[in-house]
Amino acid sequence: MREFLTYSKEVEEGMAAGKAIVALESTIISHGMPYPQNVEMARKVEQIIRDNGAVPATIAIMDGKIKIGLSEEELETLGTSKNARKTSRRDLAYVVASKEIGATTVASTMICAELAGIKVFVTGGIGGVHRGAEETMDISADLEELASTNVAVVCAGVKSILDIGLTLEYLETKGVPVVGFQTDKFPAFYTATSEFDSNFRLDEPIQVARMLKVKWDLGLIGGAIIANPIPAEDSLAEEYIDSIITTALNEATENGVKGKDVTPFLLGKVKELTEGKSLESNIALVYNNATVGAKIAVELNNL
Repeated sequence: MREFLTYSKEVEEGMAAGKAIVALESTIISHGMPYPQNVEMARKVEQIIRDNGAVPATIAIMDGKIKIGLSEEELETLGTSKNARKTSRRDLAYVVASKEIGATTVASTMICAELAGIKVFVTGGIGGVHRGAEETMDISADLEELASTNVAVVCAGVKSILDIGLTLEYLETKGVPVVGFQTDKFPAFYTATSEFDSNFRLDEPIQVARMLKVKWDLGLIGGAIIANPIPAEDSLAEEYIDSIITTALNEATENGVKGKDVTPFLLGKVKELTEGKSLESNIALVYNNATVGAKIAVELNNL
């Protein structure tokens, strides 16, 4: 792997010192938020992880290398680049070979984290089964990755632009545990709850760490979702966000938006229709996930 993976000085030193490392994706920077909020968010997330005793490793592809940890300059390049390719499992080999700038999705960040020996990954929300998937077969590669890659994903659930019920059914079929962190309900990204339950509830980082260790010690292949609800003060009203998402979905259909373009279109439209409130909520939940993820990573590392 030395041919393909490079480590930032901070990550390299952290690994040598036996510290907990937390993986971070880069699509949220390149495709999820506008500049300069994206870079500001990325830097603050990294600092939150440091403040909670772990080492941040933002992952991206540059110059034909999978970079485990980015410098300040590389973060800025990623946040301002117009050519960063959204990179999932399908795209990973091409982007490395062609030396393009690649922003890693949940799926490819999991792959790269596992290659680097990192067990905990913090993001905003995972992808899932899209509404109408019975006709379009539009199902995120994130779900398959969770079934096969040994990385825990700390997230605020899935966005309600997706079919939450079918997403949870798919995860059940693949044997992926969905843990509600301090909640019985499965969170829906912008809102702290949905009508669906998590599989299990755990209230302390050490409990999550113990479960993860037992899972992998038993040889049970695949990741786990640690569903951490958005803080109540940053949550949007369920009826409010649902009506906006319905409007956004209708516009996507009318404009013929398909495939990997659907999610960026919907998120942009939701941001527009909420007058920026959705972006504020998005940033708040990522910060919250970083705190929880770092604490879990530290506990798991101690075990």
